[in-house]
Parts: sequence; C-alpha cells; structure tokens
Amino acid sequence: MRVPLSWLREYVDLPATQTGRDVQEKLITVGLEVETVEQVGAGLKGPLVVGQVLTIEELEGFKKPIRFCTVDVGTANGTGEPQEIVCGARNFAVGDKVVVVLPGAVLPGDFAIAARKTYGHTSHGMICSGDELGMGDDGTGGIIVLSPEHEVGTDAIELLQLVDEVLDIAVTPDRGYALSLRGIARETAIAYGLPLRDPALLDVPAPNAYGYPVEVADPFACDRFTARTVTGLDPDAKSPIWLRRRLQKAGMRPISLAVDITNYVMLELGQPLHAYDRSRVQGAIGVRRAEPGEKLTTLDGVTRTLDAEDLLITDDRGAIGLAGVMGGANTEIDDTEGTTTEVVIEAAHFDAITIARTARRHKLASEASKRFERGVDPQAASAAAQRTVDLLVLLAGGTADAGVTEVISPSAPRTISIPANHPDRVAGVEYGRETVVRRLQQVGCDVYGQDELIVTVPSWRPDLTDPNDLAEEVIRLEGYENLPSTLPKPPAGRGLTDRQRLHRRVGRALAGAGYVEALNYPFIGEQVFDQLGLAADDPKRKVVKLANPLSDEEPALRTTLLPGLLGALRRNDGRGSHDLALFETGLVFHPQDELLVAGRLPVDRRPTDEEIASLTAALPVQPRHAAVVLAGAREQAGWWGKGRPADWADAIEAARSLANEAGTELLVRAGQYGPWHPGRCAELVVVADGTEQVIGYAGELHPRVLKALHLPARTCAMELNLDELEAASSGVPKGPKISTFPVATQDVALVVAREVPHTDVEAALREGAGALLESIRLFDVYESGEQLGEGRKSLAYALRFRAADRTLTVDEASAARDAAVALAGERTGAVLRS
Repeated sequence: MRVPLSWLREYVDLPATQTGRDVQEKLITVGLEVETVEQVGAGLKGPLVVGQVLTIEELEGFKKPIRFCTVDVGTANGTGEPQEIVCGARNFAVGDKVVVVLPGAVLPGDFAIAARKTYGHTSHGMICSGDELGMGDDGTGGIIVLSPEHEVGTDAIELLQLVDEVLDIAVTPDRGYALSLRGIARETAIAYGLPLRDPALLDVPAPNAYGYPVEVADPFACDRFTARTVTGLDPDAKSPIWLRRRLQKAGMRPISLAVDITNYVMLELGQPLHAYDRSRVQGAIGVRRAEPGEKLTTLDGVTRTLDAEDLLITDDRGAIGLAGVMGGANTEIDDTEGTTTEVVIEAAHFDAITIARTARRHKLASEASKRFERGVDPQAASAAAQRTVDLLVLLAGGTADAGVTEVISPSAPRTISIPANHPDRVAGVEYGRETVVRRLQQVGCDVYGQDELIVTVPSWRPDLTDPNDLAEEVIRLEGYENLPSTLPKPPAGRGLTDRQRLHRRVGRALAGAGYVEALNYPFIGEQVFDQLGLAADDPKRKVVKLANPLSDEEPALRTTLLPGLLGALRRNDGRGSHDLALFETGLVFHPQDELLVAGRLPVDRRPTDEEIASLTAALPVQPRHAAVVLAGAREQAGWWGKGRPADWADAIEAARSLANEAGTELLVRAGQYGPWHPGRCAELVVVADGTEQVIGYAGELHPRVLKALHLPARTCAMELNLDELEAASSGVPKGPKISTFPVATQDVALVVAREVPHTDVEAALREGAGALLESIRLFDVYESGEQLGEGRKSLAYALRFRAADRTLTVDEASAARDAAVALAGERTGAVLRS
C-alpha cells in the first residue's frame, strides 16, 4: 500500500516538522511494516511553470516531426517575452495550457535544463511530459495539457504536486484495513495520540423503494449490496490534476473520471466499488453463483469459463461481472466514445473466501480482490457509495438520483469476553485495566465491564476473533520494544527421553562408522514402490496422501526411508562421488485403520491429556526408522594395502551397531524382501516378550532395482524400525566390567548342513558354553572340499572364556567348549571337523 504523506495529512493533523521518515518510525512501532519512504520529486528544481502555446511552426526536412513553438510563460522568464522552444510531441495545439521548464531548472534524474541549439533553432527550455517530471504513466503518453482555468506563469511544481513523500507499506494478510488511507490514518492517529478525521463519517440517505433494483440470491456470499445512480454526467469531463496525482502516487494509472473516482474512493476508504454504464445494464442487477460452463468476458478482454463456485454480478442477459474481482466488458464505461452520461455505482461486501478462491481459480488478482480476501469493512459500503456520488456530482456535473438501494443480511457485531489482566499475563508486563481499555478503544472497540471485559469488535477488524488477538493489539500499541527480555526457565527434572537418547546414540554410532547423514524430504510418489519391487499387497504401499502437496509428482508421505536415501546416493554418484556411505533416521507414515478428524486445541491453556490423545489418534502412525545405503569402496586402497568394496556384510554390520546401542540382541538370518537380492538379503529379528519380531532387512539390492533407480552396481542398503528395536531392549546398555583375570581362547570348527543358518549354530554354542563365555566370533566359513561331503559347510568360531573371580584352568575352558559343541550338535547336527 503506497500512502502519500500529503494525502495522509488530510485525516491527521501531523506536526509540520514531521517527515516521512518520522512517520515511518512511528508506524513501525505500532506494528506496520513500512518498507521504504520514497522521496517523490527529489532533486527537482524550478522554474517550472504553466505556459500557453502561442504559435507552432512545423519544421521540415528532418527524420521525425519537429515543431518550433512560442509559449507565453508570463514573467517567469524575467522578461515577459514569449519563450522559444523546440518540441517533438504532437498532442497539443495553439492555445493549450502546458507545463514549461525553463533554463536553470533541474528535472528528476539530475537532468539540468539549459538553452541549446537544435534543429536549426535555439530551444529555451522544454514543454514537459509526465514521464519527464517523474509523474509516471498518465495514460496519454505525451505532453501534459492542462485545463484552461490555470493562469500563465503559475508554479507547476505546486500545481502538479510534484514534491511529496510516499510511504510503501507491506500489509500482512490479517490486516486488510491497512489497505486504505482510512486504516493507515487511524494507525497514525493512534501512534501520535492525535484525533482522526474519519472519511467514512458521511451523511448517507436512508434506503428507499426508488433505487436501482437489486436481487441477491446468495446472501452468505454477499451480505450487503448498495446501489446508487448518478445521471446527467458530462461525458467530456476529465479527472482533475489533484485526483490523477494522488492515484499516480498511490501506484494506480488514471483511466477516466468515473473509474478514477471509484479507485480513489477505494484507496481512501478501503471499499472496492464498480461503476456500470446504466445504458448497458438491462434489468435488475443480480448476485448469484455461476452456472457450470457459463462464460464471461472481463474488462481485460479475456473470455473466461466460469466455475460453479464463482460469484457473479448479473443482469437480464446474464453475467456482467465477476463479483469482487473484475467487471465485465459488456457494461464497461467507454471513455473513448464519451457517451456515458448515467452510471450505477455498486458498493458491496462479499465473502472473503469466495473471492479469494475465484481470484486464484482464474489467476486474476485485482486491487478489489486483494482487499476483499483480506477483509473489508461491511459498514463502509454505503459511505463509499455516497462519497463516489458526491465526487461524480462535483467533478462531472452529475445529479444524484433520489433512489437508494441497500440489500442487507442481518448480522450481529462480534463480541469477545476477556479478563482485564489477560494482556498482562500474555506479555509479562503489568499494563493495568485502564491501559487495556484505552488501547482497545483506540482500535475502535467498545469495552464494558471491570475484571471481565466484554469487547465489541469494530466492523473493520475481522481479524480480531479471540482474547489473544485483543491482547496483541494492546501489546503492539504499548510497544513491542518495551517488553522486557527474560530468559525462559526450563522446569527441573525434564530432559531427553529414552527414545531421544537412543536416536542420538544411533546417529553418533553411524557417523563414527564413516556414514554421512543425508536428510531428505518425507514425500514420495507411489511409482517408487514399483521401482523397489514391492509386492502388490505390501503394507508399505498404503500411504497417507497430502491434501495440498508441494509437488504433484510426490503427493504422499513416505512409508520407507530408502527412496530418499537412494535418490541422494544417485545424485552424488552422478556428480563424481562414487564411494558413498549415507544414513538417515526419521519418521515414516502409515494411515490409521479408521480415519478420524482432529479437534482444535486451545491456545489459552495447556491441552488436557484427553485432548492430546484425541489429536494423536487422528494422526498417522509415525514410527521412526533408521536406514543406510552404501556404494563403491568401503575401505580405500593405499600404501597400507588393498581396499575393498562395500558389500552386504557392511549393511548387516550397521544394523548390529544399532542393536548394540539399544542394548538389544539382534538375530540375523537369511530372508527375502522387495528391493533386496534374494540370495544376499538378511532378515533382522529381535525377541520381544518371548516372540520373534522382524524389524528390518539388510543386504545387497536387487539388480532390477538398481536398473530402475539408476544406481551403481552392488549397492547395499539396510533399514530397520528403531521404535521396535527400542521396545525389545533391556534399557540403556551398561558399560562392560573389566576383569583383571586372563582370557582363555578355544577355537572350534563345526561341520553342518549347508542350509543351517550360522545364527542357529552360534545361539546353541552361546547357550551351551554357559556363564563363562565372554564372546563368540565366526572367523571362517569353508564350503568346498571332498572331506566335508556334498551339501556341507564348515564354520570356525573363536570362543573367549573368562571368570570374574579367578583364572580359568585348561580343564574348565575345555569343559565349557565341549558343552557348547554338544548342544550345537544336538540342535543343529553339527560335528567337530577333524
């Protein structure tokens, strides 16, 4: 919103010494975002005067038309003689009043004016256009031609209001009242503690039965419609200078008198208006929703196919305007023909959401829609219509029709109950009841009560809906800068939960193992499940879809971390980083079996446990997962020896490290699932409450998945459910006790059938060895050789025995080893390799 300071002073008696910078500072203190203060006419220096063209001589022989003119500038040139000026413009004639800049003047842009010889004549100054004076586009694109009543020699700087200051204010969506001089003036008056001359306080005649007929079919979308008629307009009347200049400074282009007046009143009062050529309107004006497929050609010349939710202004022929957005071309006031002598003024109040959706649906943002969707004062409609009528009568010589139409849907003002000390508790500052009441009254509220205040919200503030909104008004007017800075005091006894500690330990463990954390967006497209090779009935295919996704290609929330991690690996590999080890911990999302609607939590108190539980029940199931992906070399080659590529065992080891951080025993056995290679896939299992539970998979990805996702060969991955891993843990892992007694190591090589899992053999050895076993490690697998036999394999284990209170004897260590081998033989058929 651009606000000329000269216009603002009409409503607030600002001290003469106050500059735009001073007003900017004051408005910022009350919460308005004043971005810049533009110095209009900065550097402009006279003499710049009104002149009258006496003669025009057309110069021949040049590539473009050139005119040699004599102009009467009175005594402004010090001699009283006509001023000789060379000019190339052609939109003026002998006898016209024009704006002349004389030698010695400086125009905007530091353009100094001096007498100079050109086209065979000496030009003593310039006849000016609006662009040369920094006035902007006035719609003519040529020399400024003034009305005849201006005297020759008059100072044109003051006449054209060329020097001013304009405040550029960024209006937030909740403060639509600030999109008007009335709203900004109110804030200025409050900031300075001065009275406001409200431009909406006009004498408005009561509605009667003689006004232009109006029929509103949708009173919810249009709760107020005022129509006024003005007849006998002078079709040749032009907008006066002061009106055009105010529109230009506010960032609008002058068009025609009737349109300029409606725009002027909109800027002044914040109420959008529309003027219809009465001769082009047939029958009563109606307000209704559009019929599907109905069409309308708007003022911008575009024929639009309408939606059933669009709100229309109609007459007997059909649509004549898109309500609150843009008028139709079939009732436009045509200034070029100069035939409009009667107009119907529309001042209506439309539903903000309806207008916002229509404007976005048709990609048609206008000054009117920008105001309606932010909230317009419904009580200002009749005053805005009256102001428009008054200006048309004054400037176009029209006559106000006696008929006044007002269609109003009954409504009651909004009231809010608020404790008098509520702003004190919100801000942590003791304002007191008197200050709270005074500030709310300055905003425009009616306040009653003592300890409990009953506040009636003004019609121009639809954003004030609850006690915290009123508290914010008090706090901002008292000054945010006056709020004390206090450090928050965390309550004692609260810290990280066990779940949060585990997540941090997991991250540190993976980072310590050489993985790099890669955080990805939680959005996926459902086609990725086909690329991962998931079965048609896989639970991961059931997704939560977003109502308003950032991208149509990724409209769902992820059910697995692998798509994001594999995408990050692919991008980095494509950019030259081939040795990669990435990890991520994050939430995945699964839909609830029953769709529930979340309730609205209160903001004035802490929600109850029941309210939080109700909200949680409506949310998707959100377990936290951990995943890693690997490609390229896991160990680099160098002078120290050969490197090695990442393989399935590294992915499994990542899962083991996470189980170690959780203090959980992880069982690893052969498995088969979706994206993993069927022969190189490990199933990750934990035991919870005596029941085995699969919490994830690890291994090498399937070649088809690598091809579909354009991944490097032999890419490996692991993903597991951290919440289920934590649930199976015995709590925070305890540090090991260091024994001072020596360890006894016993190696055994067992021959088993090739299909027997190593984990089964290890579990039997661990149970059979008893309490003296400190650790067990598989260090060799041998599957070929005639001595083993067909379908057999050899597993070699290193068993470490140690007692906490003594040095073990050879017999004790051997007995524990034999017991372990015996139980392994009983359960898995293992025999000692000879």
